[in-house]
Amino acid sequence: MLEKVIRVIVLGLAVGSIAATPETGSDLLGPERLERVNVAAEAALYRGKAAVRLVEAPGVTGDAETLAVVPGARLRDGTVEIEVAAAPRAGTEAGGARGFVGVAFRLQKDPLRYECFYLRPTNARADDQLRRNHTTQYISHPDHPWHRLRKESPGVYESYVDLVPGEWTRVKIVVSGTEARLFVRGAEQPGLIVKDLKLGASEGAVALWIGPGTEAHFAGLRVEPR
Repeated sequence: MLEKVIRVIVLGLAVGSIAATPETGSDLLGPERLERVNVAAEAALYRGKAAVRLVEAPGVTGDAETLAVVPGARLRDGTVEIEVAAAPRAGTEAGGARGFVGVAFRLQKDPLRYECFYLRPTNARADDQLRRNHTTQYISHPDHPWHRLRKESPGVYESYVDLVPGEWTRVKIVVSGTEARLFVRGAEQPGLIVKDLKLGASEGAVALWIGPGTEAHFAGLRVEPR
């Protein structure tokens, strides 16, 4: 099992490489090696950090899946940590873009199924409490999109955390069985707890995730299977 061989995987975006623990060596990982799904990826220097920049690929519609799978990174139970910085792309703010950015995990590629936590950075400091309450979000593709979860279980799969669009934000996801917890900005307590992951206690890949109208940067991905 990959979990037994590679206990810690670190995405070293500063040099475009993926480095494992010393005993397993390293493997080059540039943006061109990400398994892109409807996104364009490139290396970038953003606010003092070397990063991968993701935007929607040209011609992609708003309802398409937009993510980049990280080769070699798989998870059943364990922890995913990453720094993200996202904001609406220029010209998209008026169309409902929120700077959607997150991490998909336990991804099954055939068909494309995954669990995901993501953030809506522009909601965090809106002058509207209801919109603030929609800052973090859990979804499970394809059967449980955000609008279904919000309609069927209002307030259960989303919550508020303080964010600033475009600023680096540390995110940690802790997964165990059918439960996952989202920690934001180094908080000791989770900002969102999901007790019933819709894909059950599965195993799959890890991917960088964005939503419509987003320009996002990702750095320092760490995947630690348990």
